[in-house]
Amino acid sequence: MTSAGGSADRKWRVRGERRSGGARLPAMERYDKAAPPELGQNEGSLTSTLRTLLFFTALMILLPIGLYFSSKAYVFEGTLGMSNRDSYFYAAIVAVVTVHVVLALFVYVAWNEGSRQWREGKQD
Repeated sequence: MTSAGGSADRKWRVRGERRSGGARLPAMERYDKAAPPELGQNEGSLTSTLRTLLFFTALMILLPIGLYFSSKAYVFEGTLGMSNRDSYFYAAIVAVVTVHVVLALFVYVAWNEGSRQWREGKQD
């Protein structure tokens, strides 16, 4: 019997069924039933990495913007009594320094997370 593509349809034999010559057929394996054990470990690592990335992304957006406006209004104009023009300049410096600090923290955390995962993988 042939299918629409012209190749012969194959019927899979169940485990342990014997051929006409008496030899056992190899058992069919199902790969979709269970994931390999390494996948669970990688999934936890992926989740941890994604959380770290999202945390630092939010920090990178919110912290410089928040510090820019708060330092401009409360520190430079309010406390130090600077002019509007000077407070823009110094508040921008605060925001740029904040971006660099957040980037440095991200690199530090990512480096330590990667070396920790490498050590755990090496011990297995």
